[in-house]
Amino acid sequence: MNYGEAVGLDVIGYLAGALTTVAFVPQVLHIVRKRSAHDISWGMFSMFSVGVAMWLWYGIRLSSLPLIVANSITLALVLTILALKLHYGSRLRGRPRNDAHKTQERQ
Repeated sequence: MNYGEAVGLDVIGYLAGALTTVAFVPQVLHIVRKRSAHDISWGMFSMFSVGVAMWLWYGIRLSSLPLIVANSITLALVLTILALKLHYGSRLRGRPRNDAHKTQERQ
């Protein structure tokens, strides 16, 4: 593969990485604005985080800058989503949590 082909492949890698990484920004903003991560699945995002971390490690092992950059940023965004899920919990905005509602009924 010559230099021009390699650069062309890196451009495709950067574009693909940018698109799949930026896709998580609206989700982060939505969680912050609504102050709720009710619809976020712990299982899905946990498995996805592990998968992205593995892609990152793979990129490091290959010394592939497009893989390293895209997966580093994606992992940061996905871990941010998990942290927001932990912070906001599963509460719905404006509604008491199920446990709190049951406690109020007992009183």
